[in-house]
Amino acid sequence: MPFVNIKIARNGVTQEQKARLIRGVTDLIQEVEVLGKSPSSVMVMIEELDPEDVGLGGETVAEKRRRKP
Repeated sequence: MPFVNIKIARNGVTQEQKARLIRGVTDLIQEVEVLGKSPSSVMVMIEELDPEDVGLGGETVAEKRRRKP
């Protein structure tokens, strides 16, 4: 069973976007056809992390969001 773990900063993605991401990743695994697995065997897990615990470019995502106009 292919297992894909996606980590994102919390509150940055809607439920609809997460559902689309899960479908898209599952479709991508099928498109590559390397593993020969059916879509029903592809597990995609989205793990939301606290924005204070995710860094990008030397600062936390929370800091970046606070600066965003």
